[in-house]
Amino acid sequence: MEDDVREQTDRRAPGELEAAVLTALWAATGPRTPAEVQQDLGDALAYSTVATILSRLHTKGVVGRVKRGRSYVYAPVADEPGVAARRMHQVLDARADRDTVLARFVSDLSPADELLLRGLLEEG
Repeated sequence: MEDDVREQTDRRAPGELEAAVLTALWAATGPRTPAEVQQDLGDALAYSTVATILSRLHTKGVVGRVKRGRSYVYAPVADEPGVAARRMHQVLDARADRDTVLARFVSDLSPADELLLRGLLEEG
C-alpha cells in the first residue's frame, strides 16, 4: 500500500516531461542529441525516456530531427509562443463546432486580453 501511495505522488503531471524537454531544446544553441538533452536535464531521466519523448514530439510535429551519425539531433520547429498557438489551432481544428469554441474562448477573455486581441486583429 505504501508503494502505491509513493508511486502516485511521484508521478508527473501530463505533458510535464515533454515541456521539460522542449524547454531544454529552446535553451540550446543548436540541435541536440537525446544524450545531450538528457545531460541538459541533469541526468534525472533515463536515456530511453528522453529518446521516447523526443520521438513523440517529432511525431506531433513540435520538433524536427536530422540524422547525425547513428543518432538523430532534434530542434524545436517553433518557439514557445508558436507551439502554444499551434496547440490552440489543433483544438479548434478538432472540433466540429469551431465557431462555438472560438466564440466561447473570446467571451472568456479578460478585458486586457480582449483589448490586445482587438489590436492584433486590426494590425493583421
